[in-house]
Amino acid sequence: MSVFATLVEQLADLLRPLFGLSAAAAAIIAFTALVRLLVHPLSRAAARGQKARAALQPRIAELRRKHGKNPEKLQKAVMELHAEEKVSPLSGCLPSLLQLPAFFLLYHLFSSGSIGGEPNALLAHRLLDAPLGGRWADALDDGGMFGGAGLVYLGLFAVVAVVAYFSYRLSRRMTAASAAMADTGAGADPQVPGAAAMGGVMKVMPFMSFFTLVTVAVVPLAAALYVVTSTTWSVVERSVLYR
Repeated sequence: MSVFATLVEQLADLLRPLFGLSAAAAAIIAFTALVRLLVHPLSRAAARGQKARAALQPRIAELRRKHGKNPEKLQKAVMELHAEEKVSPLSGCLPSLLQLPAFFLLYHLFSSGSIGGEPNALLAHRLLDAPLGGRWADALDDGGMFGGAGLVYLGLFAVVAVVAYFSYRLSRRMTAASAAMADTGAGADPQVPGAAAMGGVMKVMPFMSFFTLVTVAVVPLAAALYVVTSTTWSVVERSVLYR
């Protein structure tokens, strides 16, 4: 974690001429963008995988008609089809999972009073009037909702609300497309490995974007910046890749 702290400090030093006392906050946003750039090839692969799975639905529907009375044979046939076409039913989960370590690193880094036995200098950094190691509850105790730190959080909440709205609309369109496919008999079959889980995710996905508001309210501000930046990136990326 000390290596990661040094990286954030050095990046903040580079950005200080442009962002002054908020350089560390800018460094976290830049770090988040770097993480998303590194994961982007996997996101593109996940988008291609989803399109490939959609293209397989007519063939899966045919397998369902052929083996509908034999679930084990149906499952085996579908798995063989996915293997033949090199399509993974759960490939879309990988980009999100690979981002979790970066989030938890930021969370622990800005929740720790010391690093390597030394005081954590990163806790002195701020975004305007809000300390990067603070939380919304701290802002409410120090100046209230319309105090300096409180206004920073209100700004973040406004950004999250706008991004969540667009994410909600995008997810609804994707869910509606999946539902329409299911209505034609080409939807995911419960016998397909992972299909039940993915079906449940698709049902709640339109509402998941609003959970970001809760996350931003309870995690350190540094981790909240990561979440807001990453969520914004995701909405733009999905709108491009899944258009």
